[in-house]
Amino acid sequence: MKLNRNTKIFINYFLGPLLFIWLSWAIYRQIKKQPDLETAWKGIKESLNSPMVWNIVFVVLLMIGNWSIEAIKWKMAVKPIQPISFLKAFRAVLSGVSFSVSLPNRVGEYLGRVLYMDEGNRLKTISITIVASISQLIITLLMGCIGWLFMQPVIEEKQLVSAIWFRVILYGMITATIVLTLFYFRLSLLIKWVDRLPGSKRFAYLVRALEDFNATLLLRLLSLSAFRFVVFIVQYYLLFRLFDVDISWWQTFWAVSVSFVVMAVIPSITLIEPVQRGTVMVMLSGLYSLNKLGIGFTATGIWFINLIVPAAIGSLLILGIKMKKNKNEEI
Repeated sequence: MKLNRNTKIFINYFLGPLLFIWLSWAIYRQIKKQPDLETAWKGIKESLNSPMVWNIVFVVLLMIGNWSIEAIKWKMAVKPIQPISFLKAFRAVLSGVSFSVSLPNRVGEYLGRVLYMDEGNRLKTISITIVASISQLIITLLMGCIGWLFMQPVIEEKQLVSAIWFRVILYGMITATIVLTLFYFRLSLLIKWVDRLPGSKRFAYLVRALEDFNATLLLRLLSLSAFRFVVFIVQYYLLFRLFDVDISWWQTFWAVSVSFVVMAVIPSITLIEPVQRGTVMVMLSGLYSLNKLGIGFTATGIWFINLIVPAAIGSLLILGIKMKKNKNEEI
């Protein structure tokens, strides 16, 4: 569904800034309530002047590894349609990130990637890219379910949600995980369903490529998604250590796992995403650590390194495509 001009203006120039201000104020109030705020700020400044600052370098390297894994996933997924090199897949993934920053919930990633496919294969690539994204979502939901269970004692102790809502959320995540996993491993049923639709011959070719997705390929995509998930967790843990957030590895693992599920289900606008991340992370990681200032810095740092830096690089790559296209047209 296309948004009309007035709706876009409302979202970009009114709703987005309003939510940004509201969420920023919410985080500010939580940080102000933090005990020993001056001590926490002093600890963060000391960390930035210590050998711990190398953690930022490691996080950046992990960012490159993170998007490299995604490139391998996408390269593997589109192989039945069009074999491409790893470098081309990597450029496509970064270009997709640059598109995603201007559209809600990262839907722009599909637009950026299809630019690197040959004419005639681009629309077919969309359904394949969606399947690759589903593999990541399955891992996110699965780990979120486990994390929610492991966090039950502290959630009940701090009364984050009531016992009834805890079970409702848990059963909801379990149901979503099961349904999505069954759909993921039964893509052939989707193809048969599309074939039965009236007038489906015009667009059936868009999902026909999914016939080549056997169980082995789907499991490989899931494995890479799980590996990528662990990379995210390590990044958070390294920045938690840098910003003097006293939280263990396993506490980080489960808190971040649950936060990923929350971020996956709520609408996301790029302008307010760092504040959304900060709010969710302060709420969940704050169950284990009182250093909400450090948690907020961590969430913003992850957002900037994992999204904004790749988006800037991807935008340059897209500019290169346009310049090359214009040059060919002149010739």
